[in-house]
Amino acid sequence: MTENPKHAISRPDPQEIRGFRHYPGWLGLEEQKALIETLRSVVTQAPLFSPMTPYGKPMSVRMTSAGRFGWISDRRGYRYSETHPDGQPWPAIPQPILDIWEAVSGTSRAPECCLINFYGEGAKMGMHQDRDEQDFDQPVVSVSLGDDGLFRIGNRTRGGKTESIWLRSGDVMVMGGEARLLYHGIDRVKPGTSPLMPKGGRINLTMRVVT
Repeated sequence: MTENPKHAISRPDPQEIRGFRHYPGWLGLEEQKALIETLRSVVTQAPLFSPMTPYGKPMSVRMTSAGRFGWISDRRGYRYSETHPDGQPWPAIPQPILDIWEAVSGTSRAPECCLINFYGEGAKMGMHQDRDEQDFDQPVVSVSLGDDGLFRIGNRTRGGKTESIWLRSGDVMVMGGEARLLYHGIDRVKPGTSPLMPKGGRINLTMRVVT
């Protein structure tokens, strides 16, 4: 275990899977509860919405964002936008989320987007690459809250052998270096595996440098 002076809490060492750095249990239960409360204020300012794919099919995941940019999708395509679909600017990224980025990202740049995905019953995220950003030298940092999610990691092109890992509440994952452009997705969420949210579900935060 390593000591993080910013938090004065013992943090787990990372485990590597295909170049992803996985920090199991990075956040303790009380930290997770506090982060959920912080996210409530973000969602009040920028409500969750169900994006439409360019093919006219609604995504099963509901989402919103914080930061200079948010990620949206509609018939015009997948892209970053400086405004919520309702026309309002996105709220600022809360400091507790920035603290996680500073601790694990390994970059001096600050994230410009924190994408907030909510997985309800039956929601999933198909295999995809994160390549709408301009600088692939900058990592993507992911935080899992709530029910367990089955995370699948693929290759730089579609197809081929994949590996899967269950991400649990409080886990942090860093996608950088050789892993930055690997295909990945969430195959399913296991209901009732976390007491964090009374109505269940999984929240995934992903912080990115966009420009």
